[in-house]
Amino acid sequence: MKKTHKMFRWSLLFVTIMATNAIESYSQVKGKGSAMKLATLDTSAIERVMGMKGKSNNGEYKITVPQNDLDVKVDGFKIIPAMGLGTWVAFTPSPDGAMVMGDIIITETDLKPVQQEIIRQGLTSTAIHNHFVRNHPNIMFMHMGGSGSTEAMAQKAKAVLDKVREVRGGDPSKGTASSEAVSNSLDTKKLDKIIGSKAEMTKGVYKYTIGRPDVDLKEHGVKVTTFLGFNTWAAFQGTPDKAAVAGDFTMLENEVEPVLKALIENGIEVVALHNHMVHEQPRIFFLHYWGVGPAEQLAKGLRAALDQTGKKQAAPMNMKM
Repeated sequence: MKKTHKMFRWSLLFVTIMATNAIESYSQVKGKGSAMKLATLDTSAIERVMGMKGKSNNGEYKITVPQNDLDVKVDGFKIIPAMGLGTWVAFTPSPDGAMVMGDIIITETDLKPVQQEIIRQGLTSTAIHNHFVRNHPNIMFMHMGGSGSTEAMAQKAKAVLDKVREVRGGDPSKGTASSEAVSNSLDTKKLDKIIGSKAEMTKGVYKYTIGRPDVDLKEHGVKVTTFLGFNTWAAFQGTPDKAAVAGDFTMLENEVEPVLKALIENGIEVVALHNHMVHEQPRIFFLHYWGVGPAEQLAKGLRAALDQTGKKQAAPMNMKM
């Protein structure tokens, strides 16, 4: 029995030593990995593969395709690319080379073949949703993601955009149905004062883009920035007496209910509530809205909802009995 106990003690000691060494080795590798600087994104390769130019921002790259071939109207207002009618694909450096994220605008006819192409390319379809209600024709938004070598990600993204062109019978950006400006006589200074931010005017659409610097969002460990779609935005058109606003809210999980409540109580319709990502940390929800009414009233409703975000989070309740 003594011999057996001695052998057991030696075995236990050996296992303990091996486990300790493994943990130390993992910690060292992890430490080195977190300290490693990601390679610069090869934007020339993206442009060459995709055959189109985009915009760079702090080492990231985005290609936007205005859906000028779609003649979309909602409650009598014309929806143009600046009002949220733009497909985009964005690239950011990742340990594999590049992480790609995209938002593809699809019609009911496009849905099936584009969805199949995303799967065929080995990308992930992370959301399918609407931005509007009562829109004619009906359009949806399909988010996709993936990571790998920069050139491979560009090839896969191009295949998806090519599928849209194939089904539509042409390049959406070359269309003319939504290429004209819309009318806008809004008092933009008054809107800026209410919202507490400044917007950009594009073809009659006055659009705010508001980031979330208070949240360090990561997808598969890769940082997701405002440029990659992690932002709250609001796009206005129309007159002071009758304006339309469309947009998107980014929210932490405990901000969802108060934001939704603030919008609805101020006469703004919440038309979609969903996720854009699957493996993000922390959890982020996206809310799309549409409102028609006096511009100042709409802006105050948005301000009330914005005030529900970015607050210091309460500590979790202690549920121990």
